[in-house]
Amino acid sequence: MWVFLITEIMFFGGLFGAYLIYRNMYNPAFVAASKSIRIDLGAINTAVLICSSLTMAMAVHSAALGARKLLILFLIATLVLGGVFLGIKAVEYHEKYVEHHVPGPNFDFNSSEPADERVPADVASQTSIFFALYFAMTGMHALHMIIGAGILIFLIYRAWHGAYPPHHYTMVENFGLYWHFVDIIWIFLFPLLYLVSRSPVH
Repeated sequence: MWVFLITEIMFFGGLFGAYLIYRNMYNPAFVAASKSIRIDLGAINTAVLICSSLTMAMAVHSAALGARKLLILFLIATLVLGGVFLGIKAVEYHEKYVEHHVPGPNFDFNSSEPADERVPADVASQTSIFFALYFAMTGMHALHMIIGAGILIFLIYRAWHGAYPPHHYTMVENFGLYWHFVDIIWIFLFPLLYLVSRSPVH
């Protein structure tokens, strides 16, 4: 599990590095693009994932105590919170699609901006770099969430049938590490994409 997590850290670290490099290269475009994504939805999702980390920790603790009903309850709570996160992220993605902020043939940053807030054409074109990284980073994170949700369903099914007694709950514990890792990645993504990039680099 630790080897897997290290490779994941290296993968996301590469994405973070690429983002920071391009942010310095195309700062006006990144500032404009970052201001177009909704802080409120990002903040809600941050709170949701923090709560899901708590419920996952409680699930591991319940497994260690042999409290099967509590284990199932906290696993279900974690799954529900993960679903809420993905639902909110789907709303964000839909809004970006409607606003033509998805990189591709129909990309047009200024089309959804008020006339007095539109940016020069060259800057508007460069915002596609921000959104390419935004969708790559949040998309990979969402994929990890979806995989986690699938594993949670499996764990709930197994726990329901009496698996994971106090002396044999390693799978729950290992999954807890995975879930906390995914949550921590978001803790870095939220300020980087939604907060820091709204201010110009000095």
